[in-house]
Amino acid sequence: MNISEFIEKIENEIDEITPGTLKPDTNLRQLDVWSSMHALIIIALIDTEYGITITGEDLRNTVTINDLFTIVKNKQ
Repeated sequence: MNISEFIEKIENEIDEITPGTLKPDTNLRQLDVWSSMHALIIIALIDTEYGITITGEDLRNTVTINDLFTIVKNKQ
């Protein structure tokens, strides 16, 4: 897994995000479309795609997509 594939999976799961707009330094909470529903979607995506459980606390401790990617990599 690399950061580009990770971002692509997130963009595919969140319909309101145009593919190619997210970058590693994108602040998730500053996205116009961000909501608690999207947090749940990302938690489910990571569980399904990578077999890794992340918590709401994990998400609260992230700012950027790269932060989230690092948490997933560290739990692998």
